[in-house]
Amino acid sequence: MNGHAAMAGSGSRSLLDALEGVRDPELDEPITVLGFVASASLSPDGDAAVHLRLPTYFCAPNFAYLMVADAYDAVSAVVGVRRVEVVLDDHFAAGAINEGVAARAGFVASFTGEAVDELDSLRVNFLRKAVLAGTDLVCRPLVDAGRTPADLAALTLGEVPRSPALHRLRRRRAELGLPAGDAAPLLVDPASGAAVGDAAVPLHLRKARLTRTSLDANTGICRGMLRHRYGVEET
Repeated sequence: MNGHAAMAGSGSRSLLDALEGVRDPELDEPITVLGFVASASLSPDGDAAVHLRLPTYFCAPNFAYLMVADAYDAVSAVVGVRRVEVVLDDHFAAGAINEGVAARAGFVASFTGEAVDELDSLRVNFLRKAVLAGTDLVCRPLVDAGRTPADLAALTLGEVPRSPALHRLRRRRAELGLPAGDAAPLLVDPASGAAVGDAAVPLHLRKARLTRTSLDANTGICRGMLRHRYGVEET
C-alpha cells in the first residue's frame, strides 16, 4: 500500500486488515489495494480514524457512500475499537456522506430529496457482474486447455482445479446466495443461480469475458486518475 496509510504504524495494522475486506462495488477490488485509504490510525484509547480518497472529485455518490459505510462497519468490528470516525476527503458530496454514515442514517436520509431508494439493489447488480468476471477468470484456462462448452456445462466447482480465482468466485457466489459448494455447477446464471445449459455456454462465456475486460479497464482508469490526483504509486 502507498500513501499516508502506509505510515500509520503497526498499531493500526488491525484497521488496515479490516479495510482489506471493503471493496469498490463497481471494480470489485479492495479499497486498500486501489489506494483509496489515505490514512488509518488507532489511538491507545481505541479511537479509530480513517480517511478515504477517490480518483475524482465527482465519483458517483452512491458508490462513495457504500465504501464509506462499509469501511465504518469494518472498522467498528475490530477488537479494541471504541469510537469510529471515517471521513471521505475531497469529494463534492463528502459532507452529506460523512454525516449520513456517522449518524447511521442510510443513503436515502443522507440525500433527502435526491435519493429514492437504498443501495441494496446496486450492490447486488455489481456482485452479479463480479460473478461473471470471476467466471471468466476460472474458465479461461479451461478453455485454453481444450475444454468444450459441453465439458464446462457438466463441470462442478469441486471438479475445477483449486486457484485464487476459484476461491474468489465461490465467495462472490456465496455473497449472492448462489450455490457455491463442491457439487454446484461451474456455470450458473448470476441472477437466478440456474445452471447454464450446453447451448448457452458460448454466449455466457462471451458475457463473462466482456464483463471482466470492462472491470479491468475501469480499474486501470481509476488507478491512473488516483495516481495523477494524489501521486499514489502502484501497489
